[in-house]
Amino acid sequence: MAGDILREQLLELLDGQGAHMPFEAAVAGFPDGAINRRPPNVPYTPWHLLEHIRIAQADILDYIRNREYLAPEWPEEYWPARNAMATPAEFARTIARFEADREALHALVADPATDLLAVIPNTPGHTILREIRVIADHNAYHVGEFAILRQVMGTWPANRSER
Repeated sequence: MAGDILREQLLELLDGQGAHMPFEAAVAGFPDGAINRRPPNVPYTPWHLLEHIRIAQADILDYIRNREYLAPEWPEEYWPARNAMATPAEFARTIARFEADREALHALVADPATDLLAVIPNTPGHTILREIRVIADHNAYHVGEFAILRQVMGTWPANRSER
């Protein structure tokens, strides 16, 4: 069925399959000592970037679920404060919260009762399909950026394959 194929492809997109690096591969083995280090010519740290991805994804999940939704202030509330620092436990919590919210989006898409094409109430015509595409695109962009930051910072494990 066409609906099943659409759901499968959206789930693959959310999971970073196909032409994108999966989130889990990008963050695997990230060294604690580099969490708060700013790469050259970049105004944020690796943790700032991951926290931004998490916040944006949580925002879209809220937008889909909450009919009393209020958008955070852009850009201030979509990024941690410039001087904010994370402990290794906070870094791990950012990753876990991202994965939990992605799993909630995953469950929503996988549920046959979810009408992916229905307009979300109180929106300017947005659908769940649109929102999943927006967040998957946003995640893919920034996961790729995170991978490049790792390359620039030299934080990939020495035994990592380039493919």
